[in-house]
Amino acid sequence: MSEPIVRGWCPGALRPMASGDGLVVRVRPRFARLTAAQVLGLCALADRYGDGGLELTNRANLQIYGVAEADHAALIEGLAGLGLLDADAAVEGRRNVLISPFWQEDDLTVRLVAALYDALLDLPKLPPKVGFAVDTGEAPMLARDPADFRFERSDAGLILRADGAAKGRVVSEAQAIPALIELAQLFNDTRTPEQRRVRDWVAELPDDWQRATPLPSSPRIQPGEQGAFAAPFGRIEVADLVSLLTHSDAQAIRVTPWRMLLVEGNCPDAHPGLVTDPADPLLTTSACRGAPACPQGTVETRQLARALAPHVPDLHVSGCAKGCARVTSAAVTIVGRDGLYDVVQQGCAWDAPSLSGLTAADLSAHFKGRT
Repeated sequence: MSEPIVRGWCPGALRPMASGDGLVVRVRPRFARLTAAQVLGLCALADRYGDGGLELTNRANLQIYGVAEADHAALIEGLAGLGLLDADAAVEGRRNVLISPFWQEDDLTVRLVAALYDALLDLPKLPPKVGFAVDTGEAPMLARDPADFRFERSDAGLILRADGAAKGRVVSEAQAIPALIELAQLFNDTRTPEQRRVRDWVAELPDDWQRATPLPSSPRIQPGEQGAFAAPFGRIEVADLVSLLTHSDAQAIRVTPWRMLLVEGNCPDAHPGLVTDPADPLLTTSACRGAPACPQGTVETRQLARALAPHVPDLHVSGCAKGCARVTSAAVTIVGRDGLYDVVQQGCAWDAPSLSGLTAADLSAHFKGRT
């Protein structure tokens, strides 16, 4: 079996990534927010040039799959017209910024994000997947989400914390971005080539960056609360999203890293294709696109995941050992290998399996027979 290819960078709009059914084009909404007009325009582009869906990433971005190379230029023109494009690929590649979704106009979170956007090219050149979190609401909400440098609150005020460190440095709002540049430069200057994420390097962090403890994290919002709609496996069909907006007075949506959209404005309590029941088993189920959409996947994933979700709480189905849909441990992880499936108990896609060489029918009989 050939090993899956691990790419060291994320796709963008200006720098798309090839997949099994065409290009992957990632859209990074500024402040993780799109107006209703931008949403409808993006849906039209995804329907015309993509595979008819939008997929939410764990960095609160949106991805269009299945874009033909010949259509990429037209798609880019459309994104630019919607105000969803960065000035150049260098800025786009650095704008990996998570923002706590319940920000208010001109609050500290918004001001810090705006300052960070303006300072992106002042940062040292960091490994491609390095990202930032601005999580300065009353309590952190993004502590379990991927970011290397985190702005949070402590009892002493605003802090900058390196991912993996229990404490951070107290900074004023004026000091925040200079301190971030200093910490990023320290990371770059002292890390090894293998230390491409801050959590791998954080043992080298000096004590003066570890003084203040962040406030306790707040629970994540649940589907059905405050206009939150969850997308099974992170995928939303554009027809469902267009219908949601046209059957509500939504002014905008906010994208979260939790496979959920937050709708600004009055909206229905439920809508086809989206989940508002926090007990829905699909909410604890992860699955990548699998074969044939992904060239590295050797098995179908999402149909199997839907079938098994009611019987296997905390399930991850991965088309290959990369585990793109979930990088943390699951109670059961099903991994594609050479057209068949392996099963990992209490582990990740790359861990040693307890069962190997199973078919979809084998898995169905095994797990459905336990309930």
